[in-house]
Amino acid sequence: MEKTVIATPNAPGAIGPYSQGWTVGDFVYTSGQIPVDPATGAVPEGIAAQAEQSCKNVGAILEAAGTGLEQVFKTTCFLADMADFAAFNEVYARYFTTKPARSCVAVRELPKGVLCEIEAVALK
Repeated sequence: MEKTVIATPNAPGAIGPYSQGWTVGDFVYTSGQIPVDPATGAVPEGIAAQAEQSCKNVGAILEAAGTGLEQVFKTTCFLADMADFAAFNEVYARYFTTKPARSCVAVRELPKGVLCEIEAVALK
């Protein structure tokens, strides 16, 4: 089975010993994407803006792998505060229009103190 590392300047670079994602056969697996603007390294304020940037980052990795958000069939979402659930969902729904299967959990803390992180699995 063919395996390829995904690397794109259009999403934040890894801040640890991992890659942005992998293509394995017909599947694409993204690493969790926090809301870092890949051009500036900045993190926007507020859950809506952070959810937007995380979605864009996932989309950029999928695009680099030759696929897109419409091919996502599973996501895992992490929130620093479950009180942000409704606002997060409002943004998420605009990007993941095919309504993939999803897990969404609150976690104690996320890298760089961000409010959300999204990872995805898609068809190539």
